[in-house]
Amino acid sequence: MATKQKSRIIQEMKETIAGLHKAGVVTKKSMQEFSALRNLSVKPMTPRHIKQLRSKTRLSQAVFAIAINTSLSTIQKWEAGDKAPSGPSLKLLSLIERKGIAAVL
Repeated sequence: MATKQKSRIIQEMKETIAGLHKAGVVTKKSMQEFSALRNLSVKPMTPRHIKQLRSKTRLSQAVFAIAINTSLSTIQKWEAGDKAPSGPSLKLLSLIERKGIAAVL
């Protein structure tokens, strides 16, 4: 039921923004920004994926941990599969994946 509620709310928001755009209250740029914000969901990352992401940045576990403001043991646990990133950590990893490590440095 929660999924249907969310879908209905998002659909109503889309219709409202579209109506405001048609009325000239919302600019085309704002419409594009709204569309971009709707697509910011993140998917869980596997330990292998996290390790590949870190390797792609060419940083050691310790330096990667400093870059994303976490501990070395957390990075080690993520890559070993003992722990999984969630919330802000997962969002940050997703940002690094899309924009590169420079986005957070």
